[in-house]
Amino acid sequence: MKKLIIRLGFIVGSIALTVNLQAAPPRTPTANFADSSAAKMQLPAGFTATIAFDSLAGARHMAANRQGGLYVKLSKLKDGKGIVYLKDTNGDGKFDQQTAFGDYPGTGIFIKNDYLYASSNDDVYRYKLDGKGEVINANQPEKIIVGLVNRNRDNAKSITVDNNGNIYVNVGSYIGACLIDPTSKVAPSPCPLLDSVGGIWQFKADKLNQQYKDAVHYATGFKHAVGLDWNSKTNSLFILEHGRDQLHDLFPQYYSAEQASMLPAETMYEVKKGSNGGWPYVYYDHFQGKKVLAPEYGGDGKKTRAEKAQDPVVAFPAHLAPNGLLFYSGNKFPQKYQDGAFVAFHAKSAELQKGYFVAFVPFKNGKPSGKWETFAEGFSIDKDIHKPCGLAMGPDGSLYVSDDAKGTIYKIQYKQ
Repeated sequence: MKKLIIRLGFIVGSIALTVNLQAAPPRTPTANFADSSAAKMQLPAGFTATIAFDSLAGARHMAANRQGGLYVKLSKLKDGKGIVYLKDTNGDGKFDQQTAFGDYPGTGIFIKNDYLYASSNDDVYRYKLDGKGEVINANQPEKIIVGLVNRNRDNAKSITVDNNGNIYVNVGSYIGACLIDPTSKVAPSPCPLLDSVGGIWQFKADKLNQQYKDAVHYATGFKHAVGLDWNSKTNSLFILEHGRDQLHDLFPQYYSAEQASMLPAETMYEVKKGSNGGWPYVYYDHFQGKKVLAPEYGGDGKKTRAEKAQDPVVAFPAHLAPNGLLFYSGNKFPQKYQDGAFVAFHAKSAELQKGYFVAFVPFKNGKPSGKWETFAEGFSIDKDIHKPCGLAMGPDGSLYVSDDAKGTIYKIQYKQ
């Protein structure tokens, strides 16, 4: 097959914020990309990609066990099941055996200390794993968290587990900017939604039937964080926030359609107990390099607000929908990738004139250490749309990328 070449569209100019906060990455010359025709994508030289599994519709987040098996959470049921366990029985790098269980759809899934954790859009379950990394009593999971808010919009309950027995759950807001009254353009202050959505809640990973009242409201002011991961190097939580929308639709006097297509930034945060991202009162404008007062609270696209909300550690272009976050803890990729963050983008950017790709953010000493860059692209060609969503690292150091549109599972490896 001929090498696939993707024409990068015009990148709208933007100001440089800091070494860590930039909107558009430098273009990587096409000549530096390897031909990964088996998976129809472009990668940095030395990397190859194969299709490890195909046609698993709704494949969202994933978790790999130590034995090389892969658990995939589905956003919609397949034959009545919402989790699929994939195995490679002959060692050819492709999954040839599958087992399905769990009668609930959802997004979140994670493995920690011989337990598999998985979420529906309302609850969180855990399953004991045996010595082969396989689920024991698949039909009898422990329900550890119940009653999370689910209003059928931005309801993915992404999860991760730390090294001290705590599980973190994202609960996104079902209303874009706290406009509880759809006939009004003025939102209430304080926003009454923040007691149960728009943040991260910390629960115990081994306690049954926990509710909001049993949790620590770990972080607030984050509209919807589908991608999150515990960074064991920094011993802290990192999240990717989906930015708001409807700036032009609701406030055309302040935002043109073009401006709204490029605002606000999609953002990465290091989240500590008590962190506040500022939603719905402010949003991050990566062109101005600052938090801007939301128009529902009196903003005009320029005003700021005395707000304790923290700044992001990385700002990406708007509307890319960062759905997957993974800190690479292996040693099979070149040194620059070790301890850095991979990000799966599920949508398209007007600013970049492209989308549906995996980015990489280099880290050093626990902080972003340079500009983010495109790592893998070419998932979607013309009308053949594949949308990267979940990321997982296999025990051999390979990187798995899920596509929830066509259900493809990609395996990316490095070969000198």
